[in-house]
Amino acid sequence: MSYNSPFTGQVIQPTDVSYRAITLTANTQLSWPINGSATDDYAARIMQVTASTAGLSLYMPPANQSSVGNDALIRNIGANTFTVKDFAGTNTIVSVAAGESKYIYITTNATDQGTWGVIAFGTGTSSADAATLAGYGLVASGATLNQSHPVLSLTSSYTFATTDRAQTYVWGGGTTTVTLPNSATVGNNWFTLVKNNGTGTLTVATTSSELIDTALTKTFAPNESAFIVSTGSAFVTIGYGTSTQFAFTALVKSVTSGAYTLTASEASNTIQTYIGTLSGNVTVTYPPVVNFYVVSNQCSAGAFTLTITTGVSGGATATIPSGGQATLICDGTNFLNANTALAGGVSLSLINGTAGVPSLNFSSETNTGLYRPGAGRFGITVLGSQIVDVDATGAQVTGAIDSTGIGTFIGGVKGGTFS
Repeated sequence: MSYNSPFTGQVIQPTDVSYRAITLTANTQLSWPINGSATDDYAARIMQVTASTAGLSLYMPPANQSSVGNDALIRNIGANTFTVKDFAGTNTIVSVAAGESKYIYITTNATDQGTWGVIAFGTGTSSADAATLAGYGLVASGATLNQSHPVLSLTSSYTFATTDRAQTYVWGGGTTTVTLPNSATVGNNWFTLVKNNGTGTLTVATTSSELIDTALTKTFAPNESAFIVSTGSAFVTIGYGTSTQFAFTALVKSVTSGAYTLTASEASNTIQTYIGTLSGNVTVTYPPVVNFYVVSNQCSAGAFTLTITTGVSGGATATIPSGGQATLICDGTNFLNANTALAGGVSLSLINGTAGVPSLNFSSETNTGLYRPGAGRFGITVLGSQIVDVDATGAQVTGAIDSTGIGTFIGGVKGGTFS
């Protein structure tokens, strides 16, 4: 039997039936609604299908009995998923889950089975297909989209990419550095999750001098974690968890001369080390918050000093000599020496100091105090000038006679003779 028109030679278009409701109780073969068809199982342009049990199939009519482009919209209004197959159930065209609608159409019709195209209409309310929409950070669960943060292992140094959006990366090694992408490239709202499950510090670095929490790097001690979010020009961390096993962090800051102001991120580090070759006095201003610091001055200072302050008017400052270290408490206004004599303590060691920066001095006058001028010597300096120099043979005192001729000494005093 030929389905070609004797006038045009083209395949005769089946009669168009707009709508049909179908209840599947078994696998069902459809036919085209051609004049003279003796079957009631005909295909319609819109078919609303209910499958009585799972695993049933609907077979489409022969593709070579119709023109390319002939189509059908198939909607599953039942509770069971069914499949739509080509003629005689040879190949699956599409699976239709409960509540979904699928649009199918013939793309080639050289054989009974032909080739069929599919467009997912999603649910019966024409909502989008969740599986089609799911992207980075999303997963389809039935007909809905759900948040997803797949967990991946980091085993070596790594540079994050756009495709790492919403991924969870877990570091499991020793000390290493991973690098964030350019924030302008990934855009505002790109984010990833980082957890250090390793044995050493994981450093997260930026590119192109961008900042993370106002610094170029962010360190994660073992067991620390955070969301890292792009602002489009920098990165911030959300929910940064501080390890209870490794509670202290360290800042190494290079200085040369003049005034510096620490960011909140920099000042959050308990251990502060300053490096560089000083060409002038340095003053570092800390946020006026209560905190505890161990500050080490490892600068090549010469005659220059390193002073830290809260910047609050009248607040006590602390000056740390080159090569020196100070343990300090900040009360939000003043820097106070945290060193004290402990019960049971037997000694307290100080650095040598200089006449300009004595090792034991006063916060309001740091160039007055005690220092060690040399081997076997003990010195007292006032306003940066040595006044008393004591060694194993005695004491030398520098001074001048006042108007009464009493209480000071000309040329110093040495030995046991006094006048």
